[in-house]
This record gives sequence, C-alpha cells and structure tokens, in this order.
Amino acid sequence: MKSVDAHIHLSDPEYRNKINQLIEDAKHSNVLALISNSMNLETSYKSLQLAEENPNIVYAALGIHPWNSQNLKPHEIEETANLIVKEASARRIVAIGEIGLDPQYAKNEEQQKMQHKAFYEMLSAAEKTSLPIIIHSRGSSEEIMSLLPSYHVKKVLFHWFIRPIKLLHMIVDRGYYISEGPASVFSKGVKEVIKRVPLSNLLTETDGPVQFFGPFKNKMTTPSFIPLVVNAIAQIKGAEEAEVANQILQNFTNFFEITIV
Repeated sequence: MKSVDAHIHLSDPEYRNKINQLIEDAKHSNVLALISNSMNLETSYKSLQLAEENPNIVYAALGIHPWNSQNLKPHEIEETANLIVKEASARRIVAIGEIGLDPQYAKNEEQQKMQHKAFYEMLSAAEKTSLPIIIHSRGSSEEIMSLLPSYHVKKVLFHWFIRPIKLLHMIVDRGYYISEGPASVFSKGVKEVIKRVPLSNLLTETDGPVQFFGPFKNKMTTPSFIPLVVNAIAQIKGAEEAEVANQILQNFTNFFEITIV
C-alpha cells in the first residue's frame, strides 16, 4: 500500500545524522514521498540540500514558520522570499511551507508585526510563483481564512487542523486541503475533523520530529507512522485502507504536482 508524508521537518536539527535512517524507514514502510518543510532561511537551504541528495523521495518546501518571528535575523524574511522565487523558477521546490500565524509565538506587539510581515511576504512569494502553501494556523484559522482571498494563492493546505470545526465547510468549499498525522489515532478532535472532511481533501503527515502520545509515546517520529494514520482514517471513514491510500496518493499528486515514481 503506497502512502505519502506531506509534512515532515527533515531539516530540523533533531533529525541531524538520522536522515539515512528516516529515508530507509520510509522505503520500508512504502512511504513514497516526503515533503521537507522548513522553519527559516537556514532550514530552507537544508531542505533544498536534502531534496537534491534524495531525489524522487524528498521534496523541498521553503518558508518561515510563525515560531521564528521571535528570532529572525535582519533581512531574513526578504532573503527567504527571494530564495523561494529563485528556486521555484528552477523547479527545485514544490511548495512554500511551513508558514502561517500563531498568537502563542508572538509575545508582544513587535513580534506580532514581524510574524504578520513574514506571512504576508510568504503569501506574496506564493502569488509570484504559483506554488502551493502549507499553513500553520493554531489560534489563527479564522484570520488566515479572511486573509487568503486577498492573495492569488494557487493551492492551500492547512496542516494539523483541529479547530474551529465551523470553518471546515468553508475550507472544503474553497477546495483547500487538510493534512492530519499520528494524532488521528488517538485524538478526538482530529478524528472529528477527519470525519467531516471529504477524503478528496485529505492528506497524511507526521510533522516529525514532533513527538506524539498514545501508541507513539517516547518514540522518534518517523515515516513508519504513516500507514497507521491511513488505517485510522479508513476506520473513521468506514472505508477500505486501499481506497484511502489511493485517494490520498491522488490528492498528493494533484496538490504538489509531483509524479510518484
């Protein structure tokens, strides 16, 4: 059964010296593609490197995570946006991510302004490149949904979306996607989202190196978790695992415009 990881942070320092292990783990688990999401300029360069070193399985998404609004270097937003435009023209990246807003990571007005500036610049880069965007929206989903129509963004993926549930119909109506990960095995909130979102709008992820509870407690997050996520979605949907896996693979291909080898 073929599957995919639409959101993993391979360029995170926690995964340093573990990339070969993670790639082998993916192959052993029949996870055919990993989208390496970035957090800042440094990890964006690292994601590019990993995609180059591991063709046809690792694909790069570049961007600035809202967490980094607290410690951005001078000109880092502009340099990251310029890098995105440059690498998009060379067809070396498949998305802009992880980007978004999160009030928990902005402790004062200055950090809030910086977080919004980074998000606006990433959205502008998406307009210039027609690349899909991968969004972190904790505590900010409604604000982000109100902002998106102001930008001509091609495709939108809300990663690890939990709330508010009332937004789901709008997300689906706009043709946006939602990705869920290992929490789908044990989280009532995530299960409720999966139940309400059509299979045609769902993708699977791990969000590694973030660690999880339930059967994943105290385990390093790896692509081997993905088949368990597919199984959880199948149970929630009352569908066959093969049907779920095939649809998610098709969703992945449509969203990222990647041909799975």
